[in-house]
Amino acid sequence: SKCILCMYVLECPEASNQPTNQTRSPQLRQWLVKRGQSTVTVEAGASSTPAAATVPNAATNRIVGRWLLGCSGLVVGAVVLGGVTRLTESGLSMVDWHLVREMKPPQTQAEWEAEFSKYQQFPEFKIMNHDMTLPEFKFIFYMEWGHRMWGRLVGLAYILPTIYFWRKGYFTRSMKGKVLGLCGFVFFQGLLGWYMVKSGLEEKPESYDIPRVSQYRLSAHLGSALLLYCASLWTGLTLMLPAHKMAETKRLMQLRRFAKGTGGLVFLTALSGAFVAGLDAGLVYNSFPKMGERWVPDDLLAFSPTLKNFFENPTTVQFDHRILAISSLTAITGLYMFSRRMVLPRRAKIAISLLAAMAYGQVALGISTLLLYVPTPLAATHQSGSVALLSLAIWVLAELRKMPK
Repeated sequence: SKCILCMYVLECPEASNQPTNQTRSPQLRQWLVKRGQSTVTVEAGASSTPAAATVPNAATNRIVGRWLLGCSGLVVGAVVLGGVTRLTESGLSMVDWHLVREMKPPQTQAEWEAEFSKYQQFPEFKIMNHDMTLPEFKFIFYMEWGHRMWGRLVGLAYILPTIYFWRKGYFTRSMKGKVLGLCGFVFFQGLLGWYMVKSGLEEKPESYDIPRVSQYRLSAHLGSALLLYCASLWTGLTLMLPAHKMAETKRLMQLRRFAKGTGGLVFLTALSGAFVAGLDAGLVYNSFPKMGERWVPDDLLAFSPTLKNFFENPTTVQFDHRILAISSLTAITGLYMFSRRMVLPRRAKIAISLLAAMAYGQVALGISTLLLYVPTPLAATHQSGSVALLSLAIWVLAELRKMPK
């Protein structure tokens, strides 16, 4: 340092190339010492300033990425639990909605009987469960209560860390907009869930069908949950996994477009499953590959107008889900074969291989669920498989993304 150099010059005559007589001024000695001290002080202050400031960097990006991956995992739990709630026909057991008050379930016998009495006033009890006992009601109540409490946990997992990371300065300007959008979407998802449940509590004197929630609202509820999951997973992966340095060849751009289209098809297939669940369409033709004795069933377009069949006719909804599933499998197989002829990073090859393997497993699960008349454990596994397949498709897209400019 300059301070050490100054002291060395002052104390060592040979280093200074000056005569060793008494002509050196005391003022010069003091000036050199003070200059050396001030230089050290300035350098120390300059070196400590960047370390004190907190700015988004690679370390903070990894922290935020892990948080978003954890949040996406919680969303998966909500989707799976919601599917089980639907399969056990528990979703209409709680007939009102309160953000805080309902967090505590009934405790005493009197509270349980009061809750059961409220349920008995609605169509599901009157038409389907008129002989239900209180212990049976407790089971379906706890299923729906658990699903709602999990949703509140998801909300807290998004909102509280957002406040903390924002105050710590971990977000870039663009990331602030993204996390605000995710938190807003969580709130919207909760409102949409109650809007869906209300459709199953309404009296419908003109209808002789069993009480169920609207398949349109069910699809919107599941679709918004999947969008929240995809956005969280994509953002987390792009923060955690550095983009590969790959030459922007024509084949790579074709592969990237192929992967995007395949991912969209997988998402659409998962969304069509919500219509299958909402209409119990998995129970109308329990055979494969034909539907009954025919490849195309007679009642495929039985409703009028024709467009109504694609959303309200159980036969058409199941037929569409089959076509979409086979199309997704074909697209994923083609993506795998196309990628084998290219030089890709190791992680990208692993992601595509796992996507192909999961696609065949998911189709096998779907066929088994259909042939066995939709047993709850198998149907829940099939629904979970759709989320796993979607996750792998997003991973593939994250591995193939362009390098940021």
